Amino acid sequence: MRPVGATSVGEPDEAPPERPRRRPRWILIALAVTVTLAAGAWWISSTAPAPPTAADVDRAVQRGIEQAQEAERNVAPEATTAYRTITPSLVTVTTRRPGGGTVETGLGSGVVVNAAGSVLTALHVVDGADRIRVEFADGTRAAATVTAARPEHDIAVLAVDRLPEVVVPAVLAGPPPVGDAVYAVGNPLGLHASLTAGVVSAVDRTISAPRGPALGGLIQFDAAVNPGNSGGPLLNRDGQVVGIVTALANPANQDFFVGVGFAVPIATAGSAAGGPQQ
Repeated sequence: MRPVGATSVGEPDEAPPERPRRRPRWILIALAVTVTLAAGAWWISSTAPAPPTAADVDRAVQRGIEQAQEAERNVAPEATTAYRTITPSLVTVTTRRPGGGTVETGLGSGVVVNAAGSVLTALHVVDGADRIRVEFADGTRAAATVTAARPEHDIAVLAVDRLPEVVVPAVLAGPPPVGDAVYAVGNPLGLHASLTAGVVSAVDRTISAPRGPALGGLIQFDAAVNPGNSGGPLLNRDGQVVGIVTALANPANQDFFVGVGFAVPIATAGSAAGGPQQ
């Protein structure tokens, strides 16, 4: 029996068995991150597109130019837009005047300006007529009477006894500036619904009239107008009515156009049909 704490000489203590060493956890994490980054870098480098060449850039620029040109070709010209906008509101005005045992017929133009179907035209187109007839854009024909007249502006308002199924009033606009594009639409020399283009040459012009007082505050323009245009609309580039064609200037006193036309501003003309005058 051994006393507690005594050691026998010549009998060494038995050593405990060795445990396998563990790698620190941070080394394993670092190794995993390194492997992941390496794999990601390899994937990116193997899938990234090659930088564009000069030929690629040239092709892209050419494709963009072609697309822009195609888009521009698909946009209607301003004159076409204006004409399409006003066409449903156009009116042809025909008249009959008795005189000296003969019957004189006349031709002019007009435009529908409200939902009631009121037609604005030039007073000299219908003045003295014993019969007035209008034809709307859809072919509807009706008898018309003058319900308002402004001799000082050569403007008349017509009411009709029959309306088309769909009444399309024109959109009215303020006065255009000098140099702005304008379009005259009417029936020059009997050529139905013709459009001519020009620019505003001047504003606030005054001219003498063959019958009645001088006409003032007129828009001067250079779009071609001839007999049959009188009473028709003068349009801006959006197809909005800016004036009513009233006269053409001709120093030779002939009924053909020489480059100068005049229109009553729609703010003045429209007041005859109940619109506000500016």
